[in-house]
Amino acid sequence: MMNKKTCGTIVFIFSALVILDSCATVKQNNITDNKPDLGSADPYQPTVPLTAGDEFHKILTAEWEKRLIENPEWATRLGDDRYNDRLNDVSFEAIKKRQKDNRALHVRLKEIDRSALSEPDQLSYDLYVQKLERSNHGYRYKTYFMPIDQMGGIQIGFAGMPDYAPFDTAEDYQNYLSRLRAFPKKIEQTIDLMKRGIETGWTHPKIILRLVPDQIKAQYNRPIVESPLFRPFKEFPDSFSGSRKDNFVVDATSTIKQSVYPAYIALYTFIIETYLPACRETIAATALPGGRSYYDHRVKDYTTTNLTPEEIHERGLNEVDRIRQEMKLVIKKVGFKGTFKEFLDSLRADSNFYYLNENDLLDEYRVICKKADAQLPQLFGQLPRLPYGVKRIPDYQAPASPTAYYYSGSQEAGRPGFFMANTYLLDTRPKYEMEALSLHEAVPGHHLQIALAQELEDLPKFRRYGGYTAFVEGWALYAEKLGEEMGFYKDPYSRFGQLTYEMWRACRLVVDTGMHALGWTREQAIDLVLSNTAKTENDVIVEIDRYIAWPGQALAYKIGELKILELRAKAEKELGISFDIRKFHDVVLGNGALPLDMLEKQVLDYISKVQQ
Repeated sequence: MMNKKTCGTIVFIFSALVILDSCATVKQNNITDNKPDLGSADPYQPTVPLTAGDEFHKILTAEWEKRLIENPEWATRLGDDRYNDRLNDVSFEAIKKRQKDNRALHVRLKEIDRSALSEPDQLSYDLYVQKLERSNHGYRYKTYFMPIDQMGGIQIGFAGMPDYAPFDTAEDYQNYLSRLRAFPKKIEQTIDLMKRGIETGWTHPKIILRLVPDQIKAQYNRPIVESPLFRPFKEFPDSFSGSRKDNFVVDATSTIKQSVYPAYIALYTFIIETYLPACRETIAATALPGGRSYYDHRVKDYTTTNLTPEEIHERGLNEVDRIRQEMKLVIKKVGFKGTFKEFLDSLRADSNFYYLNENDLLDEYRVICKKADAQLPQLFGQLPRLPYGVKRIPDYQAPASPTAYYYSGSQEAGRPGFFMANTYLLDTRPKYEMEALSLHEAVPGHHLQIALAQELEDLPKFRRYGGYTAFVEGWALYAEKLGEEMGFYKDPYSRFGQLTYEMWRACRLVVDTGMHALGWTREQAIDLVLSNTAKTENDVIVEIDRYIAWPGQALAYKIGELKILELRAKAEKELGISFDIRKFHDVVLGNGALPLDMLEKQVLDYISKVQQ
């Protein structure tokens, strides 16, 4: 989230499309494996002749169940509690088995007669096959040897488990303790992958990992009772007896002390003594083995287009010029007499634009979100049922995190979505960015789109819980622009903040391609963003390092937004007075996340039907 880190803002979507990831896992190698093997029978051997549609759906159902078993942590996030005593197996052997399985699955799907499927099933078929093909192609690039970066990895992710695991029964607590005991094995597997990365030349740039040791140390260099992992043992269900509570506290304390903390220390020692000294000094993806081919693959995968890095770079430069002219109009409107740079410097330096208290910052985000909620019915025919909230990013994660990200919820798990806001260094979190950021992360941005997709019960689950970065992030950037129609950005500084966010995404097209394909330095990238946006230097540095860690990901935002805007303009022009913004948005969101070419087909079909 895409943790599909999708993982500026990052979207953590617990995506069904993890089934296509090279780092996914296999059942027979699960770290903790004491439940019956539900996937031992051949799910593809029919006992009676099946139609093409029946066969396709049988495969989808079997694969969904198989991936839940293989990815127990993800299953827990989705609200499926059957595998809550297990951790994902991230061993090299599991990864290779997974890749082999996906290649066989692709062959099996190609045997299905696509023409015999219904029109909705044809779309699902195309999406499934395309994802498999791109993933199978991507296996040649050994990114699974880089399981940790400053934005994510076991040093951050494991401590978040109490946020989504259930703690209602004694079994829930026993399952959680089993996961704590399995943690050292997963650390060993993670270290083994990084050792293989050193041997094969697949390592991250040293510069972006400078905060990782502190991230690890923050997990073990504290009293056990202050660990995020101990939090479930501070509050128990009322039904628990005193002795049961005491026994769990003793078990948890012992397990964290004897298993978890030593595993973190082993990881810290490996990172400091072995991994960091072996990491590369270069920053470009093209410096990796087969680097240009790898970066081209990432660009195509993230943008779902055939645009080259050079074409995207040029498009970015054009967008930077266009948006800068709009920013100059705002500067003129507020009566500022200095240069563009002087205006940016004045925004960064003016204490009136910053909160002194983190609760005030969070409360203002909540006020903005509440205002946005009231505007949604005029823009959307379908709205999600799942609620959302605003929370701060944890301290151990905040220094290397962006301004905010979205953490998806689950109706099945009874967990709302969350707009996660960074309260670290409050003097780098300006008020004039808050409206645009709230619309992006919450509604009508990430929460609305992702929660609504999960509730499209007519779609296969891999589509309801899946994502394409160009669609997901393109929609969220488009949602920022919708703020103009929702009554936001009345204050000229807030309008400048919205333009700053749009400029920031345009700059990404330039600096991502610049660093990874055109020989730019990290300093050049930082300077370009600082000279064109009102974002603070700390924010910019964190962002540039993120683009270095995730080549191509940052391109998806602006490319996706431009396509949605293009499709809306086409629909408005061709439909005239028949254009209905609510119906247009429902069409865009009504099939879940899609590659941009498939989204275009859906919108063109909608236009044609309205015109008939």
